[in-house]
Amino acid sequence: MSKWSRGNLRPIKSLNLLSYREIQGLMSSQSEVRKLFRECALAVLNSGSTEDDVNKLLEAYEDFEIHVERESRGPKLSVENAPASAFVDGRMIRGIQDHLFSVLRDIVYLNHSMSLDGVYDLNSRRGITDVVFDILRNATIVRPNLKADLVVCWGGHSISRPEYEFTKDVGYQLGLRGLNIATGCGPGAMKGPMKGAAIGHSKQQIEHRRYIGISEPGIIAAEAPNPIVNELVILPDIEKRLEAFVRVAHSIVVFPGGAGTAEEVLYLLSILMHEKNKDIPFSFVMAAQKDSEDYFIALDDFIRATLGEEATKYYEIIIGDAEEVGRSVRKSVDLIRKHRRHNGESYGFNWELYIESDLQNPFEPTHENMASLKLERGLPANELAGHMRKAFSGIVAGNVKAFGLEQIRQNGPFRLSGEPEIIEQLEKLLNKFIAQKRMKIDVENYEPCWIFADAQ
Repeated sequence: MSKWSRGNLRPIKSLNLLSYREIQGLMSSQSEVRKLFRECALAVLNSGSTEDDVNKLLEAYEDFEIHVERESRGPKLSVENAPASAFVDGRMIRGIQDHLFSVLRDIVYLNHSMSLDGVYDLNSRRGITDVVFDILRNATIVRPNLKADLVVCWGGHSISRPEYEFTKDVGYQLGLRGLNIATGCGPGAMKGPMKGAAIGHSKQQIEHRRYIGISEPGIIAAEAPNPIVNELVILPDIEKRLEAFVRVAHSIVVFPGGAGTAEEVLYLLSILMHEKNKDIPFSFVMAAQKDSEDYFIALDDFIRATLGEEATKYYEIIIGDAEEVGRSVRKSVDLIRKHRRHNGESYGFNWELYIESDLQNPFEPTHENMASLKLERGLPANELAGHMRKAFSGIVAGNVKAFGLEQIRQNGPFRLSGEPEIIEQLEKLLNKFIAQKRMKIDVENYEPCWIFADAQ
């Protein structure tokens, strides 16, 4: 495996001016933070890879090293035995170099800031939202004088070629209409819309183009930034990542995926179905090519059977018509812009959405926590959606995240239980995902990371 032996790097944009105190904070980070920084840096350097197993990546580059060094001009990174694909003629690709310092900014610097007493209140809803806002502002994802033009695209990293081409077609239609793209920054349905939008932007001669990748430490190795991402931000955990998506989005388009996509859909529904959000307009579209409509048929059936018909009014399903997706999104975004302008609300960050604390606090996918999920109709629909979101979050962790993979290795599959009708619908949906080969890239060797306990 080709590797780049050794070299030093300086920031291009991120962290190019720091005080000695801030630099010292970076250099004295805890060992656990150093480990996390190394793993995320390696993922960024491996940009464009289709590997979704973090352990395989770490094993392949076990001699990789990265260190922060102090200079009067700011921090400098010393890199050894990095993937050679990140370099051209002995020099690191500028976009990857910029992403590397984004990792430094979001992992090490943010950890230092959050460790200071009194800076953030992580025990309140507003305090957590403030953290999300500060991270996005520090990364210049949120900045003054932004237009209402950002479409968040969700979908699987393990999709077929025709599905990928459809996401690219949709991205092209969005780009032609002057809309920018934010995704989870990985391959598949995260890369396609960006690539299509880049062509649409070029055709319309749009100069200021945004292809935003929003990730988190547990998933970035499985979904390394694709080559089109020109703005990267890493949130501390999946919950803050999801909140970031929802707060910055002017529309959300969902393409076929797997358990992770179902998690995102349920997270969004748990917000939109809350009573306090009933008067806030939101654009939510599910889109697929004709041959892939089975994914959304299955997901729509699951939502109707568990959350009720009321849940279906929050989204629109468009099959086989990329241009219609573009028209629908553009129309919705214009309405949202008018709403926010009329009410004096921010274009860049949706402060008005009410998000329950349970959706903000990190869910740790342990066997105990997975087994204790309340999967029953006695809950309000938005709360049931939140608990089902956690079930899918655990399945994603068991599929691709280092912590989840280790949990499964040590203790076997997660056990899920609940109301028989809910469990039946959940089992039916997951089996369809497996049959459609939507769980992992390495589908031939896939083994479910869950089992269903006897119904309560």
